[in-house]
Amino acid sequence: MDEDAPLPATLGELIRRQRELAALPMRQLAAMVGISNPYLSQIERNLRAPSDRVLNAIAEQLHLSADTLAAQVAPTDGAAESAVLRAIREDPDLTNPQRRSLEEMYEAFREITVAKRRRGIRDDPDESPAT
Repeated sequence: MDEDAPLPATLGELIRRQRELAALPMRQLAAMVGISNPYLSQIERNLRAPSDRVLNAIAEQLHLSADTLAAQVAPTDGAAESAVLRAIREDPDLTNPQRRSLEEMYEAFREITVAKRRRGIRDDPDESPAT
């Protein structure tokens, strides 16, 4: 994908784009993945969400990881998006790979903090998130 092109809006759209870039007919990719052509068509048109197994198989055939596919999809619910992620996604000076890297780091830090809270681990006061 062109790193400066806008992110696809949906997973299905991204799968279709990647399939077309790989010059794979829909029937061929469906056969390679072990699913029916109509099922792949429904996934690409966002009528059905692929199972984890199917998503991993599609990603493998497109020589990507399922995480890479998911990371390349633009968020669909801007209200649930944090201000930090919104700022990263809207920064015109970042390339899409840079955006994805920053988003992944931000989410990883948040997951660590949430996991600590769930286990009752207190952060060092100098490291506590601002309230």
